[in-house]
Amino acid sequence: MFRAWTVAAAAAITASLLLVGQPAVGQPAQAAPQQRCEVSSGRTQPTAKPEAVGLDPAELQRAVDFAADPTRFTVQIFRNNCLVAGGPNNKRAGGMPWNLWSSTKSVVAMVAGAAVDDGLLRINNPIDAYLPAGLGDSAHRAITVRSLLTETSGMQVAVASEGVTGLVQLDPNVVAQALAMPIVHPQGTQWQYSQRAVDLLVYVVQQAVREDFQAYAQRKLFTPLGIERGDYHWARDRSQNTYGYAHLVLPPDDFAKLGLLVANHGNWAGTQVISAEYLREATTGTAANDCYGFLFVVNGPDCGSIFPGMPADAVQMSGMMRQDNTIVPSLGLLVSWTGVTVPGGSVSFPHDVLRALTFAFRDPVLADPGPYQDHPDISLADPMISNPAATLAALGLGPMAYPGCGMLSCLDKPLAPPVSDWPPGCYIVGCFGTDPATPGIR
Repeated sequence: MFRAWTVAAAAAITASLLLVGQPAVGQPAQAAPQQRCEVSSGRTQPTAKPEAVGLDPAELQRAVDFAADPTRFTVQIFRNNCLVAGGPNNKRAGGMPWNLWSSTKSVVAMVAGAAVDDGLLRINNPIDAYLPAGLGDSAHRAITVRSLLTETSGMQVAVASEGVTGLVQLDPNVVAQALAMPIVHPQGTQWQYSQRAVDLLVYVVQQAVREDFQAYAQRKLFTPLGIERGDYHWARDRSQNTYGYAHLVLPPDDFAKLGLLVANHGNWAGTQVISAEYLREATTGTAANDCYGFLFVVNGPDCGSIFPGMPADAVQMSGMMRQDNTIVPSLGLLVSWTGVTVPGGSVSFPHDVLRALTFAFRDPVLADPGPYQDHPDISLADPMISNPAATLAALGLGPMAYPGCGMLSCLDKPLAPPVSDWPPGCYIVGCFGTDPATPGIR
């Protein structure tokens, strides 16, 4: 018995020695502290090895290899502000300005946030508080800033027909064109993806800050991030109004900075560029659409298919042909990419890449969201997509034309020639070439 007791005691002592420093039963092992980087206003961001930020290198590389297909110009993956992986074309294409398309809308929301923080713009005010006398009727002037930010203005939409004239800068005055779009719903009740409403919002912000919109955006948003005026081109219509729905032609490396700003709740290296309070509201869904905030796609309760496997605070700056910043502040994650994916092509691509990324997470471990599920396509013949009246309005024709606004003059002012403000080497999709006047990171 003594011998049995001695053996048991020795085994217990040995086991206790082996367990010294180990967590108690039922407690998870503590992961090593993750590396964090400081965002940089310079031309490059700091890097880290995947394993230093809680990611599996092999699984991360599989995700990047899949993401870097021929449609992608750039692919950049950040965690904790550290660049941990990228596509093969990043060095070549990262400084070349590229049209963000509808991700421009999210940038407009960020600039609006700066104006709100400055006390110059009030979200719940009707735009009547900012528009000049005589511009627009009372119904349009009663639309609130909030309704423009949330795409619930009630104005009729024709997504493709509204935007097509901007491709060749035929628009005489996008503000007047917006104010001529019929109001078909009470504001705040229906979410509809309007292009013109965001153009109108840009003008409202400009009126509120009493400064050219682009000058204000440069001073309040771009300069703190080290985005220089010569990096990009932001197109204007023929009345010199800045487009809001698209046509910010920005280098992918600068686009990633905007994503990092959102990931850091508006803080950039210790400077609060946009208040965390505003961004919190901007990235929260509404009663009209729980997947959309202030011109950001957000991860509402029923929006998981947009952000497979990602936590509830996931948010996206989303542009046509997949110009996207997918941002998850709670994970310190930013997935930024640009490219030329055609509408309807590779519809499962974003889901498949984000799913592959979930497999790379070791701290924390993320659940597999499962394969992509098909969703009904939107018909190009849908009146919400195509309505010739919205296009004819740019020519001063049809029921959606603003009175006195045509191809030669608008609001009693002559119009600039189409595309007259585009710098050398810049076309609708991007800026190319070596002319010293061509925008880009050099």
